[in-house]
Formats: sequence, structure tokens, C-alpha cells
Amino acid sequence: MKQRIVIALGGNALQKNGEATAEAQKKVAEKVGEVIADLSKKYEIIVAHGNGPQVGNILIHEETAATKKAPAMPLETAVAMSQGQIGYWLSQAITNAFLERGKTAKVATIVSQVVVDKNDPAFRNPTKPIGTFYSRTDAIKLAREKGWVVKEDAGRGWRRVVPSPLPIDIIEKKSIIELVKSGVIVIAAGGGGIPVYRTKVLRKLKGVDAVIDKDYAAEKLAELVKADIFISVTGVPNVFINYGTKMQQPLRQIPVKELENLKRYNYFAAGSMLPKVNAVINFAKKGGTGIITNINNLESALSGATGTIVKK
Repeated sequence: MKQRIVIALGGNALQKNGEATAEAQKKVAEKVGEVIADLSKKYEIIVAHGNGPQVGNILIHEETAATKKAPAMPLETAVAMSQGQIGYWLSQAITNAFLERGKTAKVATIVSQVVVDKNDPAFRNPTKPIGTFYSRTDAIKLAREKGWVVKEDAGRGWRRVVPSPLPIDIIEKKSIIELVKSGVIVIAAGGGGIPVYRTKVLRKLKGVDAVIDKDYAAEKLAELVKADIFISVTGVPNVFINYGTKMQQPLRQIPVKELENLKRYNYFAAGSMLPKVNAVINFAKKGGTGIITNINNLESALSGATGTIVKK
């Protein structure tokens, strides 16, 4: 019986050296397809992915080309657009990798809605920068006209910031489970999922402009589909402490309590490794295995030879 794994790819994983064309990103996706085709012999696979660079580009296109007759789409719809875009690249790459091995792939991309709490504190304190950079004057003007929250971003200019609430549930989880059981490689919860909340009346779904962290959404997905292993794929082969210094040390196989202690001493940067560390901690505490590694070491990390491997 195959183990079930959820692989979370960073949004930057498809942009090598910042190349933003579709062809360049599809080329990078080919490596992902090859790895997944090889892993499918041993594992049931669900792929989640980030969308930071891609949804940012979509928003720039929407905002700069908007007219009264063709208004810009809201952020939650732009997330859905990016799910289709990246899902297409990945599904094509996986299909082609199978064909190169003389096999036929079963792959499906699921446009995924992720439930958040409308009362999440993140809605009172938007922090996630999205879209293009503006001058202070233009940013303040746009904030007045569109009701945006804007903040300066690391001295590079002003940007719109949106809430980043925690994921609670994934609407399509049952469909994802059924597909995986039938042997389909599923791409889901792209870009952290489309943020939705339930109304008080009839519990209907309604989209909301926010960005859910990809690692938190992918970990929630791993929980809901009862995965055995959750993997956060990043740009480095291991998690490191004292990263980038002479004291740099890789973390290999580490108990979840020890990783929690390192987190308490602020060894992991909030905008970089911390969400990945939090995600694998959450998954490992529930009895699963959490892994952080890069795409080149993914297969060997699953065998325990490389990567940062976190267990209870």
C-alpha cells in the first residue's frame, strides 16, 4: 500500500533567476514533473504550490489594463486564475514526464477554496504585500480611491498589503481524497487556496481578498487528506541554524520538540523559513512526518538520506 504525501512547492520554485515568461516557468516545471513521475511508483501524491510572483503579475496586468468596461478582477479571483495557470504548467510537465517513461499519467488540477475565519485577527492587521510598487503619493491616492491598506516595503516603495488569515478547512477535500484513491496525482490548494468564508445565514461561501500562506494551507490539506508525509520544498537542501554565517549548521533528523525550542530562540526568519518550520511542526505533532528540502533532494529526503526530517 502506497504512502500518501503532500508536496508544497514555493511560488518562486517555478521562477529560476526571476524569469517570468510562461515558457521559462514551464521549463522549470519540467524538473518537478520528472521528480513526481518517479515518486509516483511508491507514493500517492498531492501537490500544492505557492503563487507569489505569478499572482503579483496577474494583479499588475489587471490594475494597469482596467477600464470601466473591463474592470480589474479582485484578489481572490486572481488567486483562482493563478491556480489554473500554474496547475496547467505542472499537470503538463507531469504528463510529459510519464510519456517519456512510456506511461500514461492521471493528473487533475483542482481549483481549491480554503475556508478562513472572517474574524481572524489578520483582517484587522493586513501585513502581506502584493502587486506592484508605488510612490508614496500614488499609494495614498489608491488607498483612498480603492479602500486599500498600503505600507512601505523595505525601502523599495509602497505596496498594497492584505490580510493573511489561517486556513480552517478546504471545501474540495472529499473530491481530492477520491481522486487520490483512484490513482490520480492531484494539484490542489494552489497559492494557499482561494480564501473564502461562510456567511451566518445558510453558511454560504463568499470570497474575500486575502492571501493564505502556502505552507499553512498545504499542511492543513495534508491533515485533511490523512497524508503520511508533508514536504515543504524550498531553495535549500536543509533547514539551517545561523544561516549564512560561519556558524551555519544544517538540521537533519530532529524531534519536533527540539525544533520548537529552536523556533522559540528566533533561529528562523519570519518571511522565509519560519512558515515552513511552523507547518512541519504542526504536522509532526499530529503524528505525521514533516520534511523540508529542495526539489533535487526530494527523493533522497523521503528515504531519510537528506533534508530536514521532523517527527514527534
